[in-house]
Amino acid sequence: MNIIVAFAKTDDGLKFKSILGRGGYDNVVVCSSGMQALSAMEDLGSGVVICGHRLSDMLYNELLDNMPEYFQMLMVASPDKAPFDNSDGKLIFLQSPLKKSELFSSLSMMLEGVSRRKKKAKERRMQRSAADQKTIDDAKHLLMERHHMTEPEAHKYLQKCAMDSGTGLLETAEMVISLSEI
Repeated sequence: MNIIVAFAKTDDGLKFKSILGRGGYDNVVVCSSGMQALSAMEDLGSGVVICGHRLSDMLYNELLDNMPEYFQMLMVASPDKAPFDNSDGKLIFLQSPLKKSELFSSLSMMLEGVSRRKKKAKERRMQRSAADQKTIDDAKHLLMERHHMTEPEAHKYLQKCAMDSGTGLLETAEMVISLSEI
């Protein structure tokens, strides 16, 4: 899983990277500005951003507001910099000075949460509605009747046509049904 360390002072970021490396976290990107962190987030797609209250070009809350969906923020700062509101759950605050055990347990929990959210979103995308599934089944039945295919052969045929034409399985099934009506 991806970790972005973003602090105004590059030395602080490198120290965090070293601590994380000794803790078994290898995929760590160090940034000193919010724009660098946002660019790294776009490249990586998901993970956790560890940052301080202030970066070289923005405050933590500006970075938080612009973070992609599959990122969470672990802010490390003095108690007087603690955030007022975290209603969306994308931010965890740890008070400095920081214990390694707190850092690692919080980071582990956050990375697991990001991974779970990504997995659930993928499962939702993969599930078809009943109407969509009926369309696919109807296309398979047409192929089975007209071309004497078995159900697995009809399914494989739809998949191959979808891949060859660069369309989805549902769209291919709809084409098969519309062509049968001609």
